[in-house]
Amino acid sequence: MAQPIMNALDAVAGSQASCYITLADGNRYCFMQLYSFESSMEINNAEVPILGKTGKGNKPTGWTGTWSGTAHYNQSIIRKMLLEYKKTGVMRPFDIQVTNEDLTASVGRQTIILKNCLTNGGILAKFDADSETLDEDLEGTFDDWEMPEQFSLLNGMQ
Repeated sequence: MAQPIMNALDAVAGSQASCYITLADGNRYCFMQLYSFESSMEINNAEVPILGKTGKGNKPTGWTGTWSGTAHYNQSIIRKMLLEYKKTGVMRPFDIQVTNEDLTASVGRQTIILKNCLTNGGILAKFDADSETLDEDLEGTFDDWEMPEQFSLLNGMQ
């Protein structure tokens, strides 16, 4: 029996995503200026010594969530958060929602919502007379996440 082969149309186009941020005050913004984004969850493992074994075992002890992206330099929302933190010492968490949906792919759509996000800082002012456009790197952490929508299995995966 031949091994199933993925249909090339099922590769999800990277530009067919949407991204929204929701601030603690309830304001929700389409963060269309992001053109590259990634979030990840790292499992924290502890080495466990075990009597009678020459090697150690591993035990998950928690996790850490991080996010990063690159955006066109044309928004002040993150800078307003930094200004509020400078003035008050309060960094209000926000949520980031990313949906991937490519109508040419048979997998449907996936939505991930990062909860209680914080920014690690950011650019306050910038110019470059030799650049066609300005961009900025954004990064931060989150401490919870949800997946209200998930991709369906491709034909042949099961």
